[in-house]
Amino acid sequence: MSGTATGRAVEETAAGTSAPDAPVRPGRFLARAAGGAAGLTVVAALLGLLRDQAIARLFGASHASDAFLIAWTVPEMAATLLIEDGMALLLVPAFSLALTRRAAGDHARDPVRALVADTLPRLFAALACAGGLLVWGAPWAVGVLAPGLDDPRLAVDCTRLTAVTVLTFGITGYFSAALRAHGRFLAPAGVYIAYNIGIIGMTLALHSLWGVRAAAAGVAVGSLLMILTLLPTFLRLMPRRRGRRAARERGPALLGAAVLAPVVLFVVSRQSQVLVERFLASSLPDGAISHLNYAQKVAQLPMVLSMMICTVTFPVVARAMAAGDGEGARRRVERDLALAGTVVLLGAATVLGCARPIVEVLFQRGAFDAADTAATAGVMRVYALGLLGHTLVGALCRPFFSAGRPTWYPLGAMGAGLLVTTVAGLFLTGPFGVDGIAAANAVGISTAALLMLLGLGSRAVAVRTGAVVASLARPVAAAAVAAAACRLATELVPGPSAGLAAGCLAAPTAFVLTGLALRAPEAVHLLALIRQRFPHGR
Repeated sequence: MSGTATGRAVEETAAGTSAPDAPVRPGRFLARAAGGAAGLTVVAALLGLLRDQAIARLFGASHASDAFLIAWTVPEMAATLLIEDGMALLLVPAFSLALTRRAAGDHARDPVRALVADTLPRLFAALACAGGLLVWGAPWAVGVLAPGLDDPRLAVDCTRLTAVTVLTFGITGYFSAALRAHGRFLAPAGVYIAYNIGIIGMTLALHSLWGVRAAAAGVAVGSLLMILTLLPTFLRLMPRRRGRRAARERGPALLGAAVLAPVVLFVVSRQSQVLVERFLASSLPDGAISHLNYAQKVAQLPMVLSMMICTVTFPVVARAMAAGDGEGARRRVERDLALAGTVVLLGAATVLGCARPIVEVLFQRGAFDAADTAATAGVMRVYALGLLGHTLVGALCRPFFSAGRPTWYPLGAMGAGLLVTTVAGLFLTGPFGVDGIAAANAVGISTAALLMLLGLGSRAVAVRTGAVVASLARPVAAAAVAAAACRLATELVPGPSAGLAAGCLAAPTAFVLTGLALRAPEAVHLLALIRQRFPHGR
C-alpha cells in the first residue's frame, strides 16, 4: 500500500468508518478518553497522597522512611522504564503497525497475535531473571544507591520485597501499551488505583508487626493487583487462534536491539535524576531523602495530569508516522506541547504559592512535625521551577520514538541534562542541602527539554520551534502572576486549610485573567482546547 493510500486508510480507520477495532479515534473520543483517564489519574493521585500520608504519619522523616524510599527506587525506576515511558515508547508503535497490517487483511496470521507470541514470553523470562538477580544483589544495590547509610540492613530487606516489581511492572506495562494502541485508556489509567490500595492496605494492617517492611510488602501486593486489573481487557482484545498453520509468520520486527537500546537507555538516564538526588542526599542528616520524596510526589501531580494528554494522543502520532503523515503528526505534537505546557504551568503556579499549606494539610501529623513541613515546602517550591521541563521531556520523547526507528538524540539530550544535574548537585548540596539538590534537578531537566525541542524538527517530527516557544511564553507569564497571587492569598487568610483553599482559588483566577490580558488562548480557553483541539488532521 502506498504512503498516500495508507494515510487515507489510517484516517478512515481513525474516524471510525472502518475497522471496528480501530486503535485510535480522534475528536470527541480522544477528549472523552483524556477526561476519563485524567479522572482515574486524579483518584490514583489522591490514593498516592493517602499512601504517603500513612507512611509519614507512621514513620515520619526518619531512618525507617529513608530505608523504604531507597527500596522505593526500584519500583520508581521500573514504573518509568516498564509502564510509562520505556514500554510505551517501544510497544505502542509496534502494536500500531500490527493493527495497520491487520487492517490491510493480507496476512495469513493475525499480526497482533504474532507480535504478542513473539515478544511476551521472552519479556517474561528476561524480567523474571532480572528480578531474581536484584533480590540476590540487594546489598550491593543499596550500597550503590545510598552509600552514606550507617545501617543498610533495613533498606536491603525492603529492596528485596520491592524487587518483584521488575516482573510485575513489566507485564503491566506490556498490557497497558497494547490496550492504549487499541484505544483503551481507562484500564491502564486505573492500575495505580489498585497499586496504591495494595500498599495502603498492607501498611496499615501489618506496620505494627513488620514496621516499614509492611509498606515494601504492599508494593509487591499492589503490583500484582495492577496485572489483575488489566488482564481481562487484554485477553478480550487478543484474537483467537484460527486453526493450525504450516508456516509461522513472525510479528513486526520493531523490537530489535537497534530500537530497544536507545529507548531503554533514554528512560534509564531520565530516571537517573532520582538516583543522583538520593545519592547526594544519603550524606545529609536523616530525613533528607524523605523530604525530597514528599516534595517531589506532590509537586509532580500537575505534570502527571498534563501528561495524560500526550499519553492519549501518542497512538495518534504513531499511526500518523506509520502512515507517512508528517504534517498531521506535526500539528498534533505542537498542539500537545502547548496544551500540556499550559496545564502544568497552572499547576506549578499553585505549588509555588501554596507549598507550605499543602504540606501542612497533607502531612503534618504524627511523626511528621513542623520542621519537616518547612523543609518539604521549601523543596517543593524549587521542584516546581522544573515542572515545565519535566513535562516537555515526557511529551517530546514520544514523537522522537513514534516511528519505531532507532534514534540516539534523546539519549544525548538527556545525558547532557543528567550531567548538568550531577555537577550542579555536587556544587549546591553542601551550601544549600536538599534545596540545592532540587535546584540541580530543575536546571538539569530544563536543559534536556531545551535540547530535545531544538532537535525534534530535524530528526523526527518537523515542529516549528518558534511557534512552540511562542505558545508557551504567555502561559509562563500568567503562571508567574498566578503564583504571586496564590502566595498572597495564603498569607492573608489565616489557618492552613482556609489559606490553601484561598490560594487554590486565587491561582487559576489570576492565571486566566492574566492570560486574557496577554491574549493567550491556551490559558483563557483551556477547557475549550481540550474539547476542540484533539481532531487529527484538522
